[in-house]
Amino acid sequence: MNKSELINEIAADAGISKAAAKAALESLTNNVTKTLKSGGKVALVGWGTWSVSKREAREGRNPQTGATIQIAAKNIVKFKAGAGLSDSVN
Repeated sequence: MNKSELINEIAADAGISKAAAKAALESLTNNVTKTLKSGGKVALVGWGTWSVSKREAREGRNPQTGATIQIAAKNIVKFKAGAGLSDSVN
């Protein structure tokens, strides 16, 4: 499912316009992004939790040449599915 299909489904399920569904989805993604960027975490009980984790700098290898390369440190986003979401797909 892509973004436009998700907007259509939200609009149909909630009985709202596609414009309102798009605004709601963008608000969700913007607020999750803003919270993660500030170092916080977002937890939707029964569905899942987004958090940020630091990945330290490390050495890697170029698979084509075998040369050693430096991989920079960066923040990564983690998502841990909640029990409700896990149970619903099994």
